[in-house]
Amino acid sequence: MTAASVINRRSFLVASLAGGAALTFEASLAIAATPAASDPVALGVYIRIAADNTVNISSRNPEIGQGIKTMLPMLIAEELDVAWDQVRITQADGDAKRYGFQIAGGSTATPTQWLPMRQAGAAARAMLVAAAAKQWSVDAATLTTDAGSVIHKASGRTVTYAALAAVAATVPAVDLAKVPLKDPATFRIIGKSVRGVDTPAIVRGTPLFGIDTMLPGMLHAALVKCPVIGGTLASFDDAAVRKIPGILAVVPISSGQVPAGKHDALAIVGQSWWTASKAREKLVAKWDTAEQTGFSTAGYAKQAAALLAAAPQADLFKAGNADAALAKAAKVVTADYSYPFLAHATLEPQNCTAQWSADGKIEFWAPTQAPEWGRKEVATMLGIAPEAITIHMTRIGGGFGRRLMNDYMVLAGQVAKAMPGRPIKLVFDRTDDLRNDYYRPAGWHRMTAGLDEKGALVALKDHFVTFAAGGKPVRAAEMNSTEFPGPVVPDTHFGQSFLATNLTTGWLRAPTSNAMAFVFQGFLDEVAEAAGIDLPELMRRTLGVPRELKPEEGDPPFHTGRARAVIDAVCKFAAWTGKPSSTPGKGRGFGFYFSHRGYFAEIVDVTVTDGAVKVDKVWIAGDIGSQVINPLNAEHQMQGAAIDGLAQALVWQPVVQEAGAVMAENFGDFPLLRLDAVPGDVAITWVKTDFPPTGLGEPTLPPVIPATANAIRAATGKRLRSLPLTLA
Repeated sequence: MTAASVINRRSFLVASLAGGAALTFEASLAIAATPAASDPVALGVYIRIAADNTVNISSRNPEIGQGIKTMLPMLIAEELDVAWDQVRITQADGDAKRYGFQIAGGSTATPTQWLPMRQAGAAARAMLVAAAAKQWSVDAATLTTDAGSVIHKASGRTVTYAALAAVAATVPAVDLAKVPLKDPATFRIIGKSVRGVDTPAIVRGTPLFGIDTMLPGMLHAALVKCPVIGGTLASFDDAAVRKIPGILAVVPISSGQVPAGKHDALAIVGQSWWTASKAREKLVAKWDTAEQTGFSTAGYAKQAAALLAAAPQADLFKAGNADAALAKAAKVVTADYSYPFLAHATLEPQNCTAQWSADGKIEFWAPTQAPEWGRKEVATMLGIAPEAITIHMTRIGGGFGRRLMNDYMVLAGQVAKAMPGRPIKLVFDRTDDLRNDYYRPAGWHRMTAGLDEKGALVALKDHFVTFAAGGKPVRAAEMNSTEFPGPVVPDTHFGQSFLATNLTTGWLRAPTSNAMAFVFQGFLDEVAEAAGIDLPELMRRTLGVPRELKPEEGDPPFHTGRARAVIDAVCKFAAWTGKPSSTPGKGRGFGFYFSHRGYFAEIVDVTVTDGAVKVDKVWIAGDIGSQVINPLNAEHQMQGAAIDGLAQALVWQPVVQEAGAVMAENFGDFPLLRLDAVPGDVAITWVKTDFPPTGLGEPTLPPVIPATANAIRAATGKRLRSLPLTLA
């Protein structure tokens, strides 16, 4: 098949779920005006039926490699009852009024769109059946559908959807809440492996990504950003730059991270990006950074150590009396864990193309994960109505949460407004990208656990040092108050203390979970060791009887039975014994985590030679509900997420900050995982349950990090409590 051309984690999830589902219901009822006979006929906002009986389905969400551009149309096509080879897919524009809230983040697409997309397909099918019933003067209940045709078995008549579409478009809209849906036992597309719609084009190198955008008369902009995040422009001298052939302008702009009326960047606009980029060498700019230069990596570590030595500044969760229980415990285990600031390092650097028109409207070609958030930020910055903004969503060359932040849209929009009438493409170079990220926040934890004489976990404390502003954790620096196993331990105290930072922070794939899984599952492995059992067994005993645990407001419930099932499944799958390997330097580690509604348990096999860690194999058992919509893509997502987690565990280096500035320049400072470090096998098994399907872009990642740390412990006897995991 070919293709046609500041919020916290909890409110982010609530907005994704509530807004995504509710608006889609409303939007999918809209019917286009009667088309010309030769035009495709629209049945709702997602479906257009062509004269040759092909069906074009618009994919509503941004595509960042998670396969959503293929998966969501699969849901529609299944209920529409067309053959997959009839389907053509188009990427929808960013348009909340038409499509509802569109986002690639939080693994929310499947849970929010599982029913609405199916209902959109089923509603269109019902309208086509109604049109055939009217044409043949028969009861609609006597008609069936198959591969894009309506069939009347009693008379042997068949008619294509194409022949019915124009009449179907005049049929009153169907109540989506009441439209019948297929029995899953009859699915012919859902549950079958389907190749990604863009895969052939990507292999051929066909332009698809934001950075590929080419428009007539396009100009190019290179970024000159304040080297210290939060600093502002004091003055600049562009006389030498303006003398360079091909340079058209130097434009002061704001990322939106500094007070209104201030600028923290300059854009050099030229006939080519290379010309504009080289011109940066001649630009003289002075920056006001006095308030930010006191921040540094070394300073954070020193402050965190002092805070950990004192009492927590605030309570996050309390049950019973943890201190009293620890005083009576038969054994007490304590350890400090930490993890660093991380960049996203997307292979496609941040970029955006924008064109300001004479009528005060602006058009974007943007690789954004959250187009409506970008629309709001641009409207505020440019002082225009949101309705004056058109957003074309391009394919995204790596997001991992970075492109939930739309600074590239805000910057490009200002340059376009200053250069009206011509499209402007703004591109970050690698240094721009690494030094102006929205970083995964660092964190420090002092963990303490108490065991009774039978080895049961009876007390738990965590003093979490994180980053905050105004007394609240900054974006992506939160910890869930119901972090497992806190809610099931009789005496628990989670406390937190705060540091300040000038760094902009943001969500990194499996936000919060990517750090907390390492801390809690690594520490629980130590607790299990002290209890004389392995981590899977400690988890089983601590989980207790199957039940749902009450979540924080806006979060999904945690089901202990589902957790136990994936733990048992992966142990069986990998033939886990809990016993040390008889081969020196070889070890196995286990990790479990509940993330973004997915339950995942993983086992990692490692070989350690002369201090070098090689991951030999990863075993994964996952529960994402009753359906795996596209098994081929699901397998790729799980393998990719596990490999991404291994990169965080073993390879990605801390983002180093000195005098308020990030020091990284290129991948030499922030290396990515290379092919020779990827395990030879990532083996997958599913645990199917009678729960609605959930997302898969993120939940496989967190458990692989502690599983790797625990495997290194098994192989070497050394316990590593900070990331990245290095034995040197």
